[in-house]
Amino acid sequence: MLLVSIDTSGKSGGITLAEGDRNGFRVLESSSIAGGTFSAQLVPTLASLLQRHGFTAREIGGFAAVSGPGSFTGLRVGLSAIKGLAEVLKLPIATVSLLEALATSSYQQGTIATALDAGRSEVYFGLFSFSNGRARKIAEELLSQTEFASRLTETKPVRLVTSDHAVAELSLVTGAQVQEVTRPGSEVIARIGLQKLLANETVSVEALDANYIRRSDAEILSKPQR
Repeated sequence: MLLVSIDTSGKSGGITLAEGDRNGFRVLESSSIAGGTFSAQLVPTLASLLQRHGFTAREIGGFAAVSGPGSFTGLRVGLSAIKGLAEVLKLPIATVSLLEALATSSYQQGTIATALDAGRSEVYFGLFSFSNGRARKIAEELLSQTEFASRLTETKPVRLVTSDHAVAELSLVTGAQVQEVTRPGSEVIARIGLQKLLANETVSVEALDANYIRRSDAEILSKPQR
């Protein structure tokens, strides 16, 4: 299966063209996209990747997309592009949470906690059951730093995985075993996405939605005051 993964959740993004089946996986090529240019560069970058490797859009077998948490604008742009392409090409979509991708990076069997700095003294927290190379979600929630420390103490995960040094330092005070890793990119998303596509763990174009860290400031400001 030829698949495309897209990550526009951060300050910069990426697109990966990959192929694989139940017996193997390989990345054909990845391209980065600078922050602020997602809407202008995403589709042209994908078209260039396909052309360089002698493929057409009609040969794509499915898409994998980061659903969050992350930048409100970035996620909206990336998922809107996926929706348009998937609708036209009639292709399945697999969504991957960054917290799930972090758990997959642990390579440790058991209950894995993951976390990302959400700013404003908050942490986006995930809890996963990891076995046989797959991370199954138990919970994902936005917590204050105090709540985050309490959740780690309560759940006693085998390991806490994060790509944010500030979160790693905060976790150490709870006595948790902390694994600091590089932020998962579109290549990791492609690998997880392939597993989901092959298992038919997909979402429809209508159901595809982002998992924002928080509501946009515009939404907050537009909410009627009581």
